[in-house]
Amino acid sequence: MSEQRTIVLAGATSASGLAVARALLADGARVIATGRSSERLQPLADAGAEVVVADAAAQSDMAALAERLGTVDGVVSLVGGWRGGGGLAGQSDEDFQALMPALDAVRATSRAFDGALRAADAGRFAIVSSTAVARPLAGGANYAAVKAASEAWARAVAQGYAKAARDAGEPLRAASVVFRAKALEPDALAAAVLTLWGADAADLNDRIIDL
Repeated sequence: MSEQRTIVLAGATSASGLAVARALLADGARVIATGRSSERLQPLADAGAEVVVADAAAQSDMAALAERLGTVDGVVSLVGGWRGGGGLAGQSDEDFQALMPALDAVRATSRAFDGALRAADAGRFAIVSSTAVARPLAGGANYAAVKAASEAWARAVAQGYAKAARDAGEPLRAASVVFRAKALEPDALAAAVLTLWGADAADLNDRIIDL
């Protein structure tokens, strides 16, 4: 249950962000939704989320938010986007750079909230990836590469949580998970996010969950 927990949705201005926010709010959570546009954040504010104009891909923005919030029980990185097509020759540098904020957001959020999530009684870090990682195509090589790098980072976060718990001689309380989808359905993602606080961290940490 996410009731009375503080959950940060980083880069939450998509349909998926709104669906996840509504589900968490209905479950009794305090939701902090970030985005770069106050106008695009308005639907989240209307739903009851606390909105913060901040760039999820910027370490300075996420570090400032983490310091201001203090206690955080979950962070879901939702920065996404798609650029592709044209076979391997069509994988332009411009398209690759346009996709990089998704990886940058995974890095920035996990680093900024690392201490808070490890200190929580059930800290959860989650990212959204794609089945393209398991079967990359030439026309989506840029996209698959960025998603694969994001998954690798999230798995490194999981190892960090496990090591910190071992070194402290404490039970594992934090978990890092990857949600993988072929075609992301906002409601399916929302339902999956809700389950994160009802499962033991040891069962969740370093898991890839297919949606």
